[in-house]
Amino acid sequence: MDESGARIVVGVDDSEGAAAALAWALDDARRRDAALEVVHAWTFPNLDLVDYGGTRVPMIAAEDIAQAAEAWTRRMVAEAIGSDEAVPVSATAPRGHPAHVLLDAARGADLLVVGTRGHGGFAGMLLGSVSSHVVHHATCPVVVVPA
Repeated sequence: MDESGARIVVGVDDSEGAAAALAWALDDARRRDAALEVVHAWTFPNLDLVDYGGTRVPMIAAEDIAQAAEAWTRRMVAEAIGSDEAVPVSATAPRGHPAHVLLDAARGADLLVVGTRGHGGFAGMLLGSVSSHVVHHATCPVVVVPA
């Protein structure tokens, strides 16, 4: 962590909103002289096979998904930061629902930054929203960055 102890958490996925949130959080971390924690949550997909006995067999191991999520997160951070070493950055890819993972990661943080996929109005109400959930439940200030 940096000398000031300030910590910014940013949630990322493969959306344009997440890329914008990461860029915004990186700029803000530079301004605040803060450490940046990049978090990419993943869940086990509902992919399975059913044999003749009705037993469901996973098609891919959770460890494989975890490794792929961690590698993807490191690549995203490397692309966003490039050779800039002014901001201390850590990247994690924990398993769990994105809203819950982000709320856990943001405990004790100075700021939580998330993007938005742009679902507004009725569609946003039907689909639910990670950004809406963290805005209402975070224990620190939250910035929602549009795509």
